[in-house]
Amino acid sequence: MARSSARYVCPACAATRDTETPLWRCPECASILDLADGPGLTPAAIDKTDTSPWRYAAALRVPRDGAISMGEGGTPLIERRWNGRAVHLKMDYLAPTGSFKDRGVAVLMSYLKQHGVASILEDSSGNAGAAMAAYSAAAGIACRILVPASAPAGKLVQMRAMGADVVPIEGSRQDVSDAALAEAEKTFYASHNWQPFFLEGTKTVAYEIWEQLGFRAPDNVIAPAGGGSNVIGCHIGFRELLAAGQIDRMPRIFGIQAANCGPVAAAFAAGADDYIPTETTATVADGIALSRPVRLRQMLAAARQTGGAIAAVAEDEIVAALKSLLRQGLFVEPTSAAGAAGLGKLIAAGTIAANDTTVLILTGSGLKASARIGGLLGLDA
Repeated sequence: MARSSARYVCPACAATRDTETPLWRCPECASILDLADGPGLTPAAIDKTDTSPWRYAAALRVPRDGAISMGEGGTPLIERRWNGRAVHLKMDYLAPTGSFKDRGVAVLMSYLKQHGVASILEDSSGNAGAAMAAYSAAAGIACRILVPASAPAGKLVQMRAMGADVVPIEGSRQDVSDAALAEAEKTFYASHNWQPFFLEGTKTVAYEIWEQLGFRAPDNVIAPAGGGSNVIGCHIGFRELLAAGQIDRMPRIFGIQAANCGPVAAAFAAGADDYIPTETTATVADGIALSRPVRLRQMLAAARQTGGAIAAVAEDEIVAALKSLLRQGLFVEPTSAAGAAGLGKLIAAGTIAANDTTVLILTGSGLKASARIGGLLGLDA
């Protein structure tokens, strides 16, 4: 069995454990688990023969031998204008299954395969489930995915076509998570929201941005935020680069939520460290519609410790941003447009300066939500 160099760390009770036995929560207090920060990276340690996350194998705490990859990572960083400002767009929707989730799932599934896990349970509104179905198939691991009954049909077809056992659950996205927790006693819970090895994969977007900008940090990173894996992954990745002496400051990290379902934005605005009562309703940004994300505290920390923010955008702002992205030839799903809408508000407020280097992460392909996009634009199929 391959050995990982990481250790589990519980942020609630401070318990630590080795990672030779895969876990999804702390055995002592049932909290989420983190991994202690890794060694970071130097330009010389990059494997320039690889474009996947394993390009940064020197900084990943999952052995490369037997790792699973389908060409995820290595996505373009292009320059465009947004609200009159030059910005960089990280095209993470150009992934094997059409979303950034492939980064995290590739590393997580490699770890689970190396440690003999034969069957997993996941819950997802779509993109993570599609990634989990694909990489489980590649790894030969049985995969059961609980999904909202209202999830876009294209995402459900994508999961089922790759052999996953897809189980629709009536109710909200949070109801799906609650149902998965009830099943987690019987099947290993590989939830992308709970698993720290998923974040070990998503942190590679920070490495890629650093490398693509000539081995420097941007001033600002903006990403849609539901469970927060891009926000937290960027915080981890850039923090490791800072500790390794490869950057001289952290970028400001901004997570963008839909106002219709924005528990982290509400807590940030209130100066709270935990959930505060908020009303949630449906949003076109279904990929970030999570009313009780388990890593809320880490998202708040990523924003506050870097001088960023967690902000919310209204439905009409998301739709307007989606139309603007489409007119630039960027066929992304509405969840990605939430990030763009947030970027527009930050520019309008003067939070982002004209000479800042700013990166917006585009997270999911519009092919996942073509029917919904057609409806929003009044187009026939």
